Amino acid sequence: MKARAPAKINLTLHVLGRRDDGYHELQSLVAFARVCDHLTLTPGEALALTVDGPTAEAAGGGDDNLVLRAARNLRARVEGLKVGAFALTKYLPVAAGIGGGSSDAAAALRLLARANDIAPDDTRLMEAARATGADVPVCLDPAARMMMGAGENLGPKLDLPAIPAVLVNPRVPVETRKVFSELGLRPGDSYGFGKHPVIETGMGADALMSTLKKGRNDLEDPAGVIAREIVSVLAVLGAARGAKLARMSGSGATCFALFDNRHHATRAARVIRRDHPNWWAKATLLR
Repeated sequence: MKARAPAKINLTLHVLGRRDDGYHELQSLVAFARVCDHLTLTPGEALALTVDGPTAEAAGGGDDNLVLRAARNLRARVEGLKVGAFALTKYLPVAAGIGGGSSDAAAALRLLARANDIAPDDTRLMEAARATGADVPVCLDPAARMMMGAGENLGPKLDLPAIPAVLVNPRVPVETRKVFSELGLRPGDSYGFGKHPVIETGMGADALMSTLKKGRNDLEDPAGVIAREIVSVLAVLGAARGAKLARMSGSGATCFALFDNRHHATRAARVIRRDHPNWWAKATLLR
């Protein structure tokens, strides 16, 4: 049994404030890329995980891996859950703001649901996803949608045009907790830098691009203080021929540029890999 775990891209990320429980209140338009990790499940008696692939060493394969954590959370909610051995092939950079671990965990839940004839809309899947991590729920059914709260509140799927993009990570891990700490909000504080633009399902490509330019990622500046490489990546992406918008995803350090067509995106990724061979750069489609 096989599943893809696609990269999650925050096309926008507005921080509304910090809640009394310590979590930050967010509004974010999320889309998913074609670049992904791969996960397989071989049903068996014991729950196990092996990890390989280009970024396997950074991902780790211990008991704290989100794949195993998600499986344990579902097993706690489904009596007699059939489990087995997971094999994860990691291609996505780790601690990169593109939800790689969360997407892996969501893929594990989808595979376990298939192995146990659990309906995709079974509430226990979402409960297990929320118990595993803030970004896991939106990755459970990977499609463009708004994500709100601390990630637990999801809007409906949005029918948006596919957007050619280039993803770039300078291979510098960035810890999400430190980025939010650098933001400096205390419980009860609000950020108040303007409302999120309205994203409507069925928007055309031009309307979507225009609307995205009205949004922002409020974590860009604090992440750039922690990892100055982010500033360099954004400058390179913004200067790429044909780039319409350059922005950071999530808490970084992965950044993206959006393009009108795939040819421009492919060419930009090729040039960036040539000029910055130590960076991870991929042309892809977001939707």
